Amino acid sequence: MRDISEYRAGRRLEAECLPEQLDEGAVYAFLKSDQRLYWLFGELPLRETKGGEQLSRPKASVVITEVTHFVEDGKMFTKGKYKVAKTLAEDDDYFEGYEIKK
Repeated sequence: MRDISEYRAGRRLEAECLPEQLDEGAVYAFLKSDQRLYWLFGELPLRETKGGEQLSRPKASVVITEVTHFVEDGKMFTKGKYKVAKTLAEDDDYFEGYEIKK
């Protein structure tokens, strides 16, 4: 997801960006270009991207609750919803790969 400043500058839709504040238990919409496949039976790291495969450390642990693929103007998109299971600080060591550390 992109920084919310991309939406404010008119370069991205709101659903393509991280919300200003992530709240545990809240559900947010997302939109990604292309067809994406997501794990639906557990928590995943939510990261900010600046493009060019530059990813932040996980901002939160989320569960994808809904995913839909669609075509608009000849281009593929993936949209859906995610629920924030846990917000994470920059130095939190919560995931081991995609597994949650216990």
